[in-house]
Amino acid sequence: MIIYHLTAITLAYFIDKVIGDPPHLPHPVRWIGTLISYFENRLNHGKRKRIKGVVMLLFVLLMVLFFVTLMVTISYRIHPIFGIAIEGIIIASAISQKSLKEAALDVHAPLAEGDLAAARIKLSYIVGRDTDALNENEIARGAIETVAENTSDGVTAPLFWALLGGAPLAMVYRAANTCDSMVGYMNDRYKDFGWASAKWDDVMNWIPSRITGILMLIGTKPLRIEPQKAWKILFRDAKKHPSPNSGWGEAAVAAILGIQLGGLNYYKGVVSNRAKMGDPLVPIQADHILITNKILDKTVFLFLLMLWIGGMIFEIAFTWLKSAAPF
Repeated sequence: MIIYHLTAITLAYFIDKVIGDPPHLPHPVRWIGTLISYFENRLNHGKRKRIKGVVMLLFVLLMVLFFVTLMVTISYRIHPIFGIAIEGIIIASAISQKSLKEAALDVHAPLAEGDLAAARIKLSYIVGRDTDALNENEIARGAIETVAENTSDGVTAPLFWALLGGAPLAMVYRAANTCDSMVGYMNDRYKDFGWASAKWDDVMNWIPSRITGILMLIGTKPLRIEPQKAWKILFRDAKKHPSPNSGWGEAAVAAILGIQLGGLNYYKGVVSNRAKMGDPLVPIQADHILITNKILDKTVFLFLLMLWIGGMIFEIAFTWLKSAAPF
């Protein structure tokens, strides 16, 4: 069965790389978001918000698991090729490599032309921080950090869970990540209700984020320092991020580019002083966005290759153990 998952994952990789997420087509994440909003509006008030948040998370994840499992099971019963095709399409909807790159390019284009006003607007579509007063370096930093962090969240993590459980687990991951992005904030409204969503998203991203940061350094030679120094920066700085997972991608990209990420951000006028990652060997420039996109491409390809190698080793070992069993 794992060979089916691997084939569906590869199909999903190419579907997303070529087609991406056409805005005019319905998307499962939007449906999941509507479901989350429904429960948040009805449960996020009164007492026991943390328990209500747990209930919301469990219900959303179980509903996604049930419906996707049912769809995939029926598809494979019709024919394995049809099952792989349906599973590949579903997994493709859980990843966002193409849209992530395009969002970064939308920031880079006006920034490279010196149109800071347009670049700030484009950046505001993909980050939560205030962008109306950012200079050129800060705009570029926002786009780079977004690509670096979401290489795992948006691409490699769903592929990782797809290997373990096919399209159902890939979509469960995407549902958990959507819950976190919608209610997993440490503010008065969500700090209790979104607690379970934030913690579970951390759990599901723990392994993929670390593999992703490591593959970034394996796949791309650092531009300003020796590889040994880059590895030291990764393991030194990844843990500084307030998220237990996001720092791995950001620290790896900072080490590769020879720049420093993190620092001062504003969220609705409130100061957030994030830990700095990487050594500032060169100032951040607009073209660093393009290089970060290339790091994304190389990392995802290596991740896909790693899944194939790991999956085939598991399949061979399982087959050998099954044939060697006495009964």
